[in-house]
Amino acid sequence: MSTASTAPILTETHRPPVPDPGADTAPGGIVVHSCERVGPVTLLVRLTGEIDHYSAAPLRAILVSAAADGCTDLILDASRVTFCDSGLLGVLDQWSRLGRRYRIDAPPPVVLRLLRAAAGTLAPRLPGGRAGGRR
Repeated sequence: MSTASTAPILTETHRPPVPDPGADTAPGGIVVHSCERVGPVTLLVRLTGEIDHYSAAPLRAILVSAAADGCTDLILDASRVTFCDSGLLGVLDQWSRLGRRYRIDAPPPVVLRLLRAAAGTLAPRLPGGRAGGRR
């Protein structure tokens, strides 16, 4: 049996456009406010907003790239952070795994609470900071 038809099998229906949520579906704000190299092996990252596992993804990507580019020291300006959880600790642990070091400048109370809760798991710090990476 053979039929010749040019009618489509599935008809196209009009759907309203769905806003693109981007790569990050977390409700928090922007995590990385700015990023700059301040020495041959030192990266300065200014954080802002809420940091959790999902919103920390851009920070993780920046740090992977910086490590591949030879950075071994990290300075985090956390003065504009309004919330953070173990997602930040995970980023710091990933950074310090291969002997890289970090320092957290101007930590607000929310960051200090997290650092105090994790104090037994954090390695020694860079001079002048509140917490640090493994040496």
